[in-house]
Amino acid sequence: MRKNFGAKTAVYPMPVFIIASYDENGVPDAMNAAWGGISEENEISICVSAEHKTTKNILARHAFTVSMATADTVIPCDYVGIVSGNDTPDKLEKAGFHTTKSEFVDAPLIDELPMAIECKMISYDADTCRLVGKIVNVSADESVLTDGKVDAAKLRPITYDSMGHGYYVLGEKVGTAFKDGLALK
Repeated sequence: MRKNFGAKTAVYPMPVFIIASYDENGVPDAMNAAWGGISEENEISICVSAEHKTTKNILARHAFTVSMATADTVIPCDYVGIVSGNDTPDKLEKAGFHTTKSEFVDAPLIDELPMAIECKMISYDADTCRLVGKIVNVSADESVLTDGKVDAAKLRPITYDSMGHGYYVLGEKVGTAFKDGLALK
């Protein structure tokens, strides 16, 4: 038997994104956002409210990066989500994060987060809080690669459980996409 919960943000897995931008003085900022995903082949959409410092920065500079939060960085990734850049301008430093300017967009890469999507802003709707970015580049540290591709087991991205308010690391591989289902043909 099923239990009904009503309208909830229960999607599994829900990615934990760390969105980074520069402010008007070139100071890096970042925030934790879970409501988002790929919305077109070269497009990402994320729900972020207008009052976030990061959102204001993106609207001014039209660029941002989206890093995957990892099991090894749970504490600093959670911290940048609970502390506002409007009140704590040095929150990246307090989190222990260091940044490098992206080669592709006017936004910082967080050195401690090994995978990032580098984006140019396409649009932002303040009514729906929907930020849309064009994916210009995906970069990953060699430490999370196997045979030249991102290896989820090495990256160890975390997901957010909105009903239990927990972070979980992705688990073991259980199948091969676009192959296993062929057994039913």
